[in-house]
Formats: sequence, structure tokens, C-alpha cells
Amino acid sequence: MASLWSKISAALPRNEEQLPLRFSDKVEASVVEMLRTSRRLLYSDDDAAAAGRMLSAQIVLDVSWERLNAGTWRHVDKEWRRVYSYGCLFKAAALCRHGPSADQVLQAVRTCDMGLLMGAAIMDDILQVVVGILQGEVRRSTELEKEGGGAEVKTKKMECPRVPVIREETAVPRVKCPSLESFSANYLLPLKPVVLEGTIEHWPALNRRPWSLEYLRDVAGCRTVPVEVGSRYTDEEWSQTLLTLNDFIDRHVVKEEGAEGPGYLAQHQLFDQIPELKEDIRLPDYCCLGEGDEDDITVNAWFGPGGTVSPLHQDPQQNFLAQVVGSKYIRLYSPEDTDKLYPHPSPLLHNTSQVEVENPDAGRFPEFAGAPYAECVLRPGDVLFIPVRHWHYVRSLELSFSVSFWWS
Repeated sequence: MASLWSKISAALPRNEEQLPLRFSDKVEASVVEMLRTSRRLLYSDDDAAAAGRMLSAQIVLDVSWERLNAGTWRHVDKEWRRVYSYGCLFKAAALCRHGPSADQVLQAVRTCDMGLLMGAAIMDDILQVVVGILQGEVRRSTELEKEGGGAEVKTKKMECPRVPVIREETAVPRVKCPSLESFSANYLLPLKPVVLEGTIEHWPALNRRPWSLEYLRDVAGCRTVPVEVGSRYTDEEWSQTLLTLNDFIDRHVVKEEGAEGPGYLAQHQLFDQIPELKEDIRLPDYCCLGEGDEDDITVNAWFGPGGTVSPLHQDPQQNFLAQVVGSKYIRLYSPEDTDKLYPHPSPLLHNTSQVEVENPDAGRFPEFAGAPYAECVLRPGDVLFIPVRHWHYVRSLELSFSVSFWWS
């Protein structure tokens, strides 16, 4: 890995003066001074500066981390997220400066990912550039390990799921490749759910580069992602953690009996974090019927084992849910029947029903049984249109990877 630092340094500004450190007065002068120290050490060739590089970067990270966790996320000032990103950049550079070990490279990857997840973009998204370089090194090391007969990678034996029987009178209608005009007139404007068939068959994720566990490990195994732990986000024991994708697959997807509980990589903008996966999908053509620009479309990943559940809830935007791997059972209710769905009284969960859809408590929620619904099983290549504010319940029937597109 002798050439790693030369690759990273080539991606950085040529000298200290060209690396900007401009912040508003919301960031204390002492923190800006520590950032300037980190910048000076980054460009210093003095071997004695090695310890100082790591120390100054860690101080920046510790101070900014406190600010990121001082209150609710929406109240965190973007300036402190930028400070955190600079700290991640300086730490990743320090880890890779002098012939890093394989563990140090992985630590640098995790540091960049933390900046991408918790920070804000800096210097034309330099963290994305650096992590791309680091990931190339990790892949080369992994390939060498495989050639040398390294550790066996866990895989999952696919089993036939138990698929619910969908009654004709409750089935969501299915349409094959409707025109833009037909989709708009028959489904978008009247806000009617529909399963679109044959509209994403051209995705590389479904043909040229199918999303097997092995492929996901190769492309993103060393990357750190947020994981929901627990059956559903309304449960008291539900929590969130950060794991590499490899660890998530090992612990929650190909887990042995008696291993850790259910885990779900849910509602995460994975494709912004890992552009290689973004190249395997495409925006649905029907999104052009929206009012916003392409940049206004939120693309989320939903990846997990069978049994993961998204409780009955509603979203404030139109939604295309595209199924890439496995299958899901989905039930939908009109917003006109909200009163029969018993939303949580808490402002935090007001968009989520209190009812367990497939095991309702008739005593507590007597009106729920009278609420009409539509249902479907989504399989690879299917895209479900979920109109704005339509309530929807989702359960994975097997190992599953879905992609959602939220648009106005």
C-alpha cells in the first residue's frame, strides 16, 4: 500500500493555501484554530508531526461530535456538520500517511463514511473521492486474500417464502408499461395505487449486475451504514446502530439460529453514499410528471432479511417502491379512512398507526376491521406506486432489497 498516500495527496489541494477553511462566527475561534493546525500538519513533511496529525484531527472530531449530538438533528447547524467533515478528512489522511496496515485503511474508510453520514459536503465532496481511493485498496486486498484461500464468505440459502393469498377484490391493479399520459390520467391524478410491470427491466441491478449478497459485499462490504435493530420502529426495544455492510449481512441476513435479532437497513440514502450502486438503478420515467427537479427526488434503500416490517404509516410525498431482490407483502389504505387506522397521538409518530395490521387488537381498535384496503405481493421487477399520504404496511417475505423514490 506504499502508493496509497500518493493517490490521496493527488486528490487534495496542492498546498495549504488552496485548502479552504471558512466558517461563520457560529464556530468558535479556538475550533477554527485547531482546524488550521490540522491543515498545517497535513502538508508538513516532518515525520515528527505524525502523532500531532491524529491528535488534532481527533480533537476536531470530539468537539464537533458533541455539537452534532447536543439536540435534535434538525436543529444542528450545518457549519458544525462541515467542521465534522473536515475532522474526518484530516483523520483519514493521518491514518493513511505512512504505509498503513489493512486495519488502518478500513478505519479510514469508516472515518470517511462517518463524515458522509453525519457531516456536510466539503471541497467538492472530497470525502467521496478519498473513500473511493480507499475502497479500491480494500478490494485489491480482498481479491488477493481470495486468491490465497482466505476466510470463507458466508452466504444465504434462498428458501421459498410463504406468500399470502391475494384476493381478487382486494388486489392492487397491475399494468404493464403504461404511457406517461395513461399513468397520469388513471393513477397519478386520481391518486390510485398501481403495480407497474416491465418498467425497470433495463436496470443493471436486475440483469447485468444482479444484486446478490456476493456482489453487494464486493461493491460495498467495507462501507459503514445505519442499521435499525428490532422488529419495527414503534417497539420499545427498537434501536439504531452503525455497521459495515459485511457485518450487517453476517449478523442479520445470514445469521445462525439464536444469533442477533432482526436488523434492517431502512430508509437510507445509500446511493448518494455509494455511487457504484447508483449506477445499477435508474429514476423511473414517471417521476418526470412531478413538479420538482431530478435533484428533489429522494432515493432510499431498504435491505434486510425476511420478516422485517414497516408498520402502517403514511408519507407526505408520492412514492415509487421498486423491488430488486426477493418479495414483499404490502397493504394500502386510503387517507380518507385515517380515523379507522388509529394514528399515534404522539406528534413524533402521528403518521404511524397503532394497529398491528396482520394481528389487530379488535378490542382496542374496533373500527380497523371496517377499513377497506388494497394489497399486493411485490416481486423483482415490480414497481408499486404509493400515492401521497396513502397508508401502507410492508413486510418482507424473504431476503429483500427495495428502492424507493419519493417525489412531489
